[in-house]
Amino acid sequence: MKEIIERFINYLRYERNASPETVDDYGADVRLFRQFLTPPGAPTLPLAEVDHRVIREFVSWLYDRKLQKVTVARKLSALRTFFKFCVREKYTRTNPAALVSTPKLPKLVPRVQTAEEIGNFLDGLPGGAAARPAPARKGGKNSSPKIHPSAQLMPRRDRAMIELLYACGLRVSELVGLNLGSFDKSGQMLRVLGKGRKERVVPYGAKAQEALEAYWPVRDRILAQARGTPNAEAVFLNPRGGRLTDRAVRYILKKYCLLAGSNLDLHPHSLRHAFATHLLNDGADLRAIQELLGHASLSTTQRYTQTSIRQLMAVYDKSHPHA
Repeated sequence: MKEIIERFINYLRYERNASPETVDDYGADVRLFRQFLTPPGAPTLPLAEVDHRVIREFVSWLYDRKLQKVTVARKLSALRTFFKFCVREKYTRTNPAALVSTPKLPKLVPRVQTAEEIGNFLDGLPGGAAARPAPARKGGKNSSPKIHPSAQLMPRRDRAMIELLYACGLRVSELVGLNLGSFDKSGQMLRVLGKGRKERVVPYGAKAQEALEAYWPVRDRILAQARGTPNAEAVFLNPRGGRLTDRAVRYILKKYCLLAGSNLDLHPHSLRHAFATHLLNDGADLRAIQELLGHASLSTTQRYTQTSIRQLMAVYDKSHPHA
């Protein structure tokens, strides 16, 4: 079973083009299931003997370990995907996890930042309309620590990256996966490789274009100063010339939220959510938003309507004389 799990992980990584987080989480979930199937001092139960009753016992075992419903639901989703892979590869005949219902989860409507909040945050980024000038450092030998030459170029990269996340509603994995060939600079269009290696084309606006134009010379300097073999294709680079990682993007965004001194608690998916909600609020068609986001199902896109309906009801309650 260990070998089958490794093949499953390679399938997620190379065929499904799943995000690194999904690959890690699903791999850990399936390995935990294998642990459950292996009692102390006994061999692992063969996959062919696993039925829906075994899956239910596993779910009960997870609840006994005090895991939350959302965690149990994800582990069950991982098993469904794993057994679907096993059926395709003829390791098993059926998918027993498909017969086990997912725990009911509370429907939470996330708070989406307003267009004004996002606009103020973006304007406050380095190079933005409301950016504060950096405080001057006093001279002297020990006035400041040595900084890598490329690190001084990073604010322009950061602004281009964050502007693009909001302008295109990108997933963080899609952002860091961008190559130079992904851009049609004259048409301000972006070719994105999404989940399942599905390609889509997304436009971006003048603000993102302005930030990118400021970043391209910086990128050239990063490559020129990099030691070793830099990544000449990747768009967003770290100071050493390598491709930026998902984790680094999250850290950078969190850093600018703290520097802004506001109550914003943004992560990359917050900008994707804001992108869709703001388009919907301004009258964009739900089908068009589905295409821009790269959702396979319209029901996934419809999650964004919940926030818009809540905002609409707030306006109604405040404005209608008989509300």
